[in-house]
Amino acid sequence: MDVVVAGQGYVGLPLAVRAAEVGHRVVGYDVDLHRIKRLTAGESYVEDVTSSRLRAVLDSGAYCATADAAALAGFDIAAITVPTPLRDGVPDLTYIESCARTLGEHLRPGATVVLESTTYPGTTEELLLPILEQTSGLKGGVDFLAGFSPERIAPGNKRWSFEGTPKLVSGIDATSLHTIKGFYDGIFQTTIPVSGTRVAEMAKLIENVFRFVNISLVNEMATLTAPLGVNIWEAIDAAATKPFGFTRFTPGPGVGGHCLPVDPLFLSWKVQQELGVPFRFVELANDVNRHMPDYVVRRLAEALDKRNMPINGSRILLLGLTYKINATDLRESPSARVAELLINLGAEVRGADPNIPEGDDPKLNVPLVHASAEEIAASDAVVLLMDHARFDLAMIEKNAPYVLDCRNRLSGPNVEVL
Repeated sequence: MDVVVAGQGYVGLPLAVRAAEVGHRVVGYDVDLHRIKRLTAGESYVEDVTSSRLRAVLDSGAYCATADAAALAGFDIAAITVPTPLRDGVPDLTYIESCARTLGEHLRPGATVVLESTTYPGTTEELLLPILEQTSGLKGGVDFLAGFSPERIAPGNKRWSFEGTPKLVSGIDATSLHTIKGFYDGIFQTTIPVSGTRVAEMAKLIENVFRFVNISLVNEMATLTAPLGVNIWEAIDAAATKPFGFTRFTPGPGVGGHCLPVDPLFLSWKVQQELGVPFRFVELANDVNRHMPDYVVRRLAEALDKRNMPINGSRILLLGLTYKINATDLRESPSARVAELLINLGAEVRGADPNIPEGDDPKLNVPLVHASAEEIAASDAVVLLMDHARFDLAMIEKNAPYVLDCRNRLSGPNVEVL
């Protein structure tokens, strides 16, 4: 089939490349000209797609990247994988709206449009469908097909590959569901149909709310167990020996990335708008997670105070700036807030992250350095925010005068865990 994947980010590029590999003719559409230039040159910026895989589908002619909307004409199926951020606590669906209008201009009878972007229940039928109909002059479920199939990307996950992760699929009617399932059956090992788009939209939010709330639970417990003289990490390990009724979550300096700090609040906003009541679990979880960087800084200040060293003027090295282990993504990472708080207190802050590509400008508010033995030894305190595999943990233990370990990976008399 002629396939369009609108949005060539961490969700869209893996889908586009995989669709090309299984035999479709794929147009990767993105309005970011810098991305298109890199893709056309065979350079992948998404960790789950190697540049060699990208070049292979480019060379075969099965895939092309473009910012020219005219290239979308004649598609059989289009997947929308654009961002859905929050703006002042309100879902911003302008990327979906703009993409729907662009696709609607090229929509023809018999074609299919699938939304993959995470959003609140009702978006497919209440927002996407009317725009497609208005722009194209066609009728959904009569002239064209549509549905929702939430992305389940887990960057860097070695256990669950892109195609090995079960894929939820839904449609606005039975024919849409049949067609959408058929398309994804050729890309994923397992597809799971559900009764409608609202169910699929809600399922995605449930997945992320579950993680968000449980992470906030152990984060708050971490702030309470230390004063009680209990090692939260050992207690969690002990609880995890129960073979049923328990899922292991661990604390950290906060949550980040494209999903957890954003997606649960979509549901909270929708519930407030439609029902006029708060989603108290999500709001409380958001409050806890948002203040974890404050707790990290408070613990660090207490530790330095015991060593007769004020934060003001201290040299602090932050290790691991991305939001997730072994990832390159800095979006919504709590490291930025930790750094901001320390700088406001007068600390001399540096950051080290081997996963940020050389030459990239991550637009951080701290200078980037290498996590060398000399840099670590010259610091008054080291904060391990993310335990990337490329860090030499033994070297850090040996050379750091003091470490606040937010990941429970280090040991020794100079180490305290969060």
